[in-house]
Amino acid sequence: MSAPLRYYDRYTRALQTEQIYLEGWLRFAYENPAGRFFMWFAGRRAWFSQWYGRKMSKRESALEILPFIAKYGLDVDEFLKSPFDYKTFNEFFYRALKPSARPIAPGDNVAVFPADGRHLAFQNVDEVGGFYVKGSKFTLAELLGEAALPEAERVLAKKFAGGSMLISRLCPVDYHRFHFPVGGTPNEAVLINGWLHSVSPIALRRNLRYLIENKRELTLIAAPGFGEVAMLEVGATNVGSIVQSYIFGRDVVKGEEKGLFAFGGSCVITVFQKGRIEFDADIRAQSAQHVETFAKMGDRLGVAP
Repeated sequence: MSAPLRYYDRYTRALQTEQIYLEGWLRFAYENPAGRFFMWFAGRRAWFSQWYGRKMSKRESALEILPFIAKYGLDVDEFLKSPFDYKTFNEFFYRALKPSARPIAPGDNVAVFPADGRHLAFQNVDEVGGFYVKGSKFTLAELLGEAALPEAERVLAKKFAGGSMLISRLCPVDYHRFHFPVGGTPNEAVLINGWLHSVSPIALRRNLRYLIENKRELTLIAAPGFGEVAMLEVGATNVGSIVQSYIFGRDVVKGEEKGLFAFGGSCVITVFQKGRIEFDADIRAQSAQHVETFAKMGDRLGVAP
């Protein structure tokens, strides 16, 4: 039996054991030879996730909502609508919350978590390698979609060299809308095509490079006080789609909704330029111990020095 997944809860200040949605399936898919063949043949491909997404958008899928809420102890008082008002499981999955459910940490020099989830913060991107699996690394050029370019043309990789990175992992039980961690002017999201592997630690402990092999969308934000900030929404197995809801060409405020993930676990990666943010002490300490920190969107992430 594989070891349970543990994370640090910022609110209780204690280690917790993660309840993994479809844990048996994930362990089969990434820890069993037959399962790994299935992932190579079908599970990582867009058509499989699209098929599952359509399944979760059918009316009969609504029957799964109440059992899901009960099993994972979701707080229905946070929901903008009653659980009985969602017509499909997918509609429930990317539900909106009451504005009061996620207050935004104040301060022009304060950045916030872009999503609910389990987070890892690396003050220097070079520290990322080896976290989930020893010796497994990726480069900024690969993450930002510039690996195929000649060295001289890797503009973004140079711009963010030595910068700071936050990896925010969303489980299926989490609130699945993502928000701007800072205010500023975002450009239009750019698609970087790829596979759709799971981003559960069960998968990432086998291959960290799934984060740069998966389909993702990249947005650059010109943020006063923080320089330029890169946000990447990473698709994963059974994520029907990444939907950007912000209006391109308009300034945004910190904590404003940026978009949503349809059904499935997913991931948001935020990259700051070198010296532009100092992450809060608790998430730095836990990340240094190879432990993810659970925190909610809008809570304080760090400050601009």
